[in-house]
Amino acid sequence: MWRRGLQWTALILGATIGAGYVSGRELWQFFGHESGLAIVLFSFLFSFCCYVIMAISYQMKSENYLPVLEIIAGKKLTKAFDGLILLYLFTTTMIMIAGSGATGQVFHLPYPVGIGITGIVLVLLFIKGINGLLTFNELILPILIGGLLYVLAMYVSNQNLQLFAYWHEQRNWFSAFPFTALNILPLIAILGAIGNKVKGRGEIIICCIGTGVCLGIVSYIYNSSLIQIADEIILYEIPLFAILKEFPLGMILFMSILLWLAIFTTAAAGMLGIATRVQSFLREEKPMYLIVLISVLLMLPLTGFGFANLVNFLYPLYGILNLYILARLLTYPLWKKTK
Repeated sequence: MWRRGLQWTALILGATIGAGYVSGRELWQFFGHESGLAIVLFSFLFSFCCYVIMAISYQMKSENYLPVLEIIAGKKLTKAFDGLILLYLFTTTMIMIAGSGATGQVFHLPYPVGIGITGIVLVLLFIKGINGLLTFNELILPILIGGLLYVLAMYVSNQNLQLFAYWHEQRNWFSAFPFTALNILPLIAILGAIGNKVKGRGEIIICCIGTGVCLGIVSYIYNSSLIQIADEIILYEIPLFAILKEFPLGMILFMSILLWLAIFTTAAAGMLGIATRVQSFLREEKPMYLIVLISVLLMLPLTGFGFANLVNFLYPLYGILNLYILARLLTYPLWKKTK
């Protein structure tokens, strides 16, 4: 039970802690000053939403997100949100691939080369289907989160930051809702694809509590660190590098590798949602890696818009659109009882 619960935790974290998150761009877009309470609230909301989605997918024994979406959004709106989820998965996965190009430039790789490497590895990962993704996440996520926490802890220690110094200033608490909403669609997409693989509610509880606590702690420390360099963030496409500017070169290279891994895990989670949904359209089941290959080829021409531009425009837009789904999930006990 614990092993499988942690396996699902890694899958969710892999989908959530992506390029936008690890780079700091996503956190700064929604939080920033006076957001401590917002981050705590987000961790509770996220855990609850995970539980509702995963419980429904477990009950439905779903193999893709559509049956789960029908229950959450209602049958009348399912088609609209089905299209929105596919568009979301496509664009956010494209954002991850674009972010890999920006990260590759740290190693003096041309932007197209970084993008190409990510695309090729994505296709190779899905040769073994979902099991390949689960194994990869299980190995990589502890390194990714541990490395990020280590850098943040070192920065907090070196700068003598007081993490709770401004706890009385919480005017940005409402940002917890659009930020949670932003992450709802990928949750439905990936958790809807594993409903038939979940064995019991015990692993669901372990998974949901683990993801909420982990995201809450990392987000709070990260946001507190970004506040200290607020005047410099505008100069960096990836705010993480503003924190790393006084670190040794070896640490910068290590975090750049972790950033690429975060990009890759989120892109892989997005591809899982796309591939499982596309397979349900097809009369004959096709290999998952073939669907991933075609998806990557469709995304490549669109990655030239730039990582920061895509995050700044698309993420707040999706956060607002997803508020309806968030409201449905938060009121789940009410409308479930009514039904």
